[in-house]
Amino acid sequence: MIKINPYISFDGNCQEAMTFYQQCLGGDLQLMTMADGPMSEQTPKDQLSQIMHAELRNGDLVLMATDMQGPDGHQPGNDMGIQLTFDDEAEIHRCFDQLAEGGKVYEPVRKQFWGDTFGVLRDKFGKKWQVLLPDLSN
Repeated sequence: MIKINPYISFDGNCQEAMTFYQQCLGGDLQLMTMADGPMSEQTPKDQLSQIMHAELRNGDLVLMATDMQGPDGHQPGNDMGIQLTFDDEAEIHRCFDQLAEGGKVYEPVRKQFWGDTFGVLRDKFGKKWQVLLPDLSN
């Protein structure tokens, strides 16, 4: 089974925006700053409070966001992507490889520091995709 969720990028005001969305939509908001991540030692001090990952959950609603930018920086039109959540390892690789054909891989599908398997690409039509296989062993 595949689930689909929007993933929004902000230009430094992710926490403010996601707190607003929580007030509007309800639910539980989780925020991870750059200071909380494994690259905190290499992160410039003025970026440590930026949001690496935010997740708002309310029932089936899942809205994710970040202040982190791709190589092109923050531009209107590239500030939203689609995340696909999988429950099968073979399927995440098959789908990622097909979406990547003619596009550009930014993060290959692999186990990440937080435990999940994750990858990021931009397809041949310029659309950003993230794939996720949660680590359910915890």
